[in-house]
Amino acid sequence: MEWLTDEQQRIWRDYLAMTSRLHTAMHRQLQQDCELSLSDYDVLVALSERGSMRINELGELIGWEQSRLSHQLRRMRGRGLVDREGDDDDRRGATVTLTDAGLAALRTAAPGHVDLVRTVVFDGLSKAEQRAFGVAIDAVLNRLRAGG
Repeated sequence: MEWLTDEQQRIWRDYLAMTSRLHTAMHRQLQQDCELSLSDYDVLVALSERGSMRINELGELIGWEQSRLSHQLRRMRGRGLVDREGDDDDRRGATVTLTDAGLAALRTAAPGHVDLVRTVVFDGLSKAEQRAFGVAIDAVLNRLRAGG
């Protein structure tokens, strides 16, 4: 087995620290601004961009396991953020819809979220660094989509 080089190990650990701290900061911002979790926000954004969709399609889009998504949607339905239509026993046929309350919550949350992401992630990078960052992310995501 070939181990990571020292530089690869440093980059990997820095990446893990960055994503952990970024998730914490985004979650904290959403909680303070509008009492949403980052998971709530992920679902609301997906539904606002794509419209109503089948539960399995939503799971594929945001990259979540079915059980995680089912629990999240149940909590969000209880708070009036989303509606579920269709057979409760058939996740493939059931669809999820953004409610007016969900859209209002998203509109409240989005400005602070965008400001945080822009300030923390993009403001300190040149246009070339942003492009390189995007290329690196796309390359990793493409390998993951292809099965690793």
